[in-house]
Order: sequence, then structure tokens, then C-alpha cells
Amino acid sequence: MTQVPTLTLNDGVEIPQLGFGTWQIPAEDAQSVVEHAISTGYRHIDTAAAYKNEEGVGAALKASGVARDELFVTTKLWNADQGYESTLKAFDASMEKLGIDVLDLYLIHWPTPARELYLDTWRAFEKLKADGRVRSIGVSNFQPAHLDALAAKSEVVPSVNQIELHPFLTQQGLRDYHRAHGIHTEAWSPLAQGGELLKHDAVAEIAGRHGKTPAQAILRWHLQIGNIIFPKSVTASRVEENFDVFDFELSSEDITVLEGLNKNERTGPDPDEFNQA
Repeated sequence: MTQVPTLTLNDGVEIPQLGFGTWQIPAEDAQSVVEHAISTGYRHIDTAAAYKNEEGVGAALKASGVARDELFVTTKLWNADQGYESTLKAFDASMEKLGIDVLDLYLIHWPTPARELYLDTWRAFEKLKADGRVRSIGVSNFQPAHLDALAAKSEVVPSVNQIELHPFLTQQGLRDYHRAHGIHTEAWSPLAQGGELLKHDAVAEIAGRHGKTPAQAILRWHLQIGNIIFPKSVTASRVEENFDVFDFELSSEDITVLEGLNKNERTGPDPDEFNQA
């Protein structure tokens, strides 16, 4: 079975660079879809309280037959549960649904800056890490100003920041910030939800030269520039296709072309403005 490369986070925890995302996977389908992903070779599963499929993910982990220490599990705290005590309570609820004793990575899902709760939330995250209930803690959708605010009040630097990132939104400035501060970049929506990006002539040309699909070419771009990714699909063949990205390498010219597609175009909300609870 293909061995997925790992990266070492700033706290020494090793994380598989390619994982499986579960956003928009219905609760009733989560177990079977995640079981198939694990049988394909994925060892990093990314979920969230807001996805409402943690129970199905947990059932898949248990049914997979793969040892717990070979699986890397991430979940995220939803906005409505931010705050110190409410974070600790929400964490317990997620762990019960997942059916595990220790979480590999816990993320604040959004900063929701207008609510001014992420600093108290981070204190709870620090406690969970100190107590050994979480191996690594990080954030999602944080901008430099939010990360600076954490740094001013905390000694624990987030291990990752999970952000929307794809060739139409390369986030070069934020990636540079991460690199300067020892934070690894995780990319959600790595394929920009398909559509226009996968049909782009430049992407098709690069994929064709390598005998790969456009999606595989883009996923390979992410891996080569150092992103941690977790493409999502409920289609078995697509799950397998997204995993088959380790037998070719893009040239520096290919990477330059894909970087050049940047339009600063989001498919999701602006983190500075998204304050939904």
C-alpha cells in the first residue's frame, strides 16, 4: 500500500500530508465512505462538529481494523461553542461521538472576530493539550491579525492553520506568514469545489502531459508546495483517484503555471467578516 508522506508539526507531532475530508458527507453515509477511504490507504481523517458526521467517522475508525496509533484524526470546534468552559464541554461531546480517548488535532473552526471569543477558546485548547487529551492544537480560517492576537496572549503557537487554498486562491501572503512563524498550512477546498478550475485549459494540459486527471495534477501541486490536504468525495472511484498522486512529479514550470492562475477568488466566506454562531 502507498505510504503517504508525513510532515512534522511545530510540536513534534507527525501528520500525514494527504488526508480525507468529510465536509458535506451526510451522517448516514459517513461510516461507509470513511471506511472505504481507510481501506484505500488514507490514514488522516478530517471532520468537524459542524459537519454533524462525527459519529459516523468514529464508527468507521472502529470498524476499519486499523490500529488507532496509525490513524490521525482531526475535528473542529464550532463557533457557537467558543469560550473557555463551552469549549471544554464541546470537546467532550465530540470525543464521545468519535469514540476515541485522545484526539490528534483540534482546530478552532473560524475566528469569528466580532464575537471576540477565540482568545478564551485558545486557553481551553491549551488546557486540553496540557492535559494530554489532544496531541496538537491549531486553527482554521485565521488571518495574520488573528494569529498575531493569539501570539500576544499565548506561548503555544498553532501547529496548523486550515484555510481555503487552491490555484484560484493561492494565499501566498498567508503561506509566507505561516512559514515565518512555524505554522503548517492546511488547504480546504483544495480543488476549488471542481467546476471551472478542473476545466481550465492550463490544468488540463499539465495533467495530460503526466497522464493524470486535472484533479490529480492540482493535488500534486498542493503536496509539492508543502500543503496538507484532504480532498473529499463520496464516490469510491474518486476517493481512489485522489489518493493516486504519488507516482509523478510536477516540474517547476508546472508549478509556476498553476500559481499563475491565482485570482484571489474565494468559494467560501471571508474570515474577517464571517461571524455566524
